Amino acid sequence: MQTARHVSRGFAVVLAAVLSSQVPLAHGEIVDTDALAAPSQVEVDRAKVQAFMDRANVKERLQAMGVSGLVAGDRVASLSEAEVHALAERIDTMPAGGALSTQDWILIGLVALLVLVLL
Repeated sequence: MQTARHVSRGFAVVLAAVLSSQVPLAHGEIVDTDALAAPSQVEVDRAKVQAFMDRANVKERLQAMGVSGLVAGDRVASLSEAEVHALAERIDTMPAGGALSTQDWILIGLVALLVLVLL
């Protein structure tokens, strides 16, 4: 009987030591209100791409390619963060005067093709 008590106490001590070493540590810090209120880069990029897709000339071009504006908007909403970021960067580098280069037409075609494939 005495041996059983020693074994169970030893087991309890080892179990307590193991469980106490497995406790995860919590880390907390003060978060600035401005940091919480500021939109993330992904939200800014997604808004920029959505605003680009809402432009009348883009909608006309997509309509000419056989893609409705609603479907295109839904497909843009389903793009990954990396794809949205790449499109937002590309929108920033496009010329403002509407003179599209060959690369711009290829990009527009690829976006339209992506929308058609995802249908």
